[in-house]
Amino acid sequence: MKYNKQSHPFHLVEPSPWPLTTSIGLGIMAMGGVIYFTGLDSIVLILGLVVTIMTSTLWWRDCIREGTLQGYHTKKVRKGINIGFILFIVSEVFFFFSIFWAYFHSSLSPSVELGGMWPPMGIEALNLWELPLLNTVILLSSGATVTTAHHGLIYGARRIVILSLITTLILAVLFVGCQGYEYYNAPFSFSDGAYGSTFFFATGFHGLHVIIGTIFLAVAFNRVMNYELTNQHHVGFESAILYWHFVDIVWLFLFIVIYGWGA
Repeated sequence: MKYNKQSHPFHLVEPSPWPLTTSIGLGIMAMGGVIYFTGLDSIVLILGLVVTIMTSTLWWRDCIREGTLQGYHTKKVRKGINIGFILFIVSEVFFFFSIFWAYFHSSLSPSVELGGMWPPMGIEALNLWELPLLNTVILLSSGATVTTAHHGLIYGARRIVILSLITTLILAVLFVGCQGYEYYNAPFSFSDGAYGSTFFFATGFHGLHVIIGTIFLAVAFNRVMNYELTNQHHVGFESAILYWHFVDIVWLFLFIVIYGWGA
């Protein structure tokens, strides 16, 4: 009997339907967004969102299976995944850079339409020392607890890993809840000119990143509970932690620029 032996440490990915279904889901969601913003039904947007979430779930399931059960994530593969994720974070940095660019474009030189002042006349900015400060404390505390969980995994302290991750997830949900409460009670809306649109665009996309990061960490927590991560093999957890620290840093800039200086 002839056996096939792999003579290299790289992972040759097998054919997968998930890139195609992801493209279909995102395309449907984009069309649904256009339809929804024109004042029509949101059913197409919801359909695209459901397809994208289902595809992401199944794609992550396959990646976990490849790394945990099939042993495809060798040291060389893990290094490539880390580099790829760092490049993804760099692209996210430039995405938020464009958002801050739009904010500074309007705030540093307010046009006549804005009344020559920032915030524009009639806009009551949120108090820096109230809910924004609380959210800052919550998010930075979650960054400390997720780092504690990482060190606990490296040194084999399973109890610390579990407790720290649970604390991180609670703080993340609390942050999203406080952000929603702030939006609900904000004295201005997305349609209130340049200030409202840039404020909600910047903080809203950050909130979306927090939700994605929370899901990322929840998946890592589930893998910890199933004994799928070791002190040497936890590239998915490392990626989640890197993503979470990126979210923390972006929030610091938002807190200083939009809630502090811009108000």
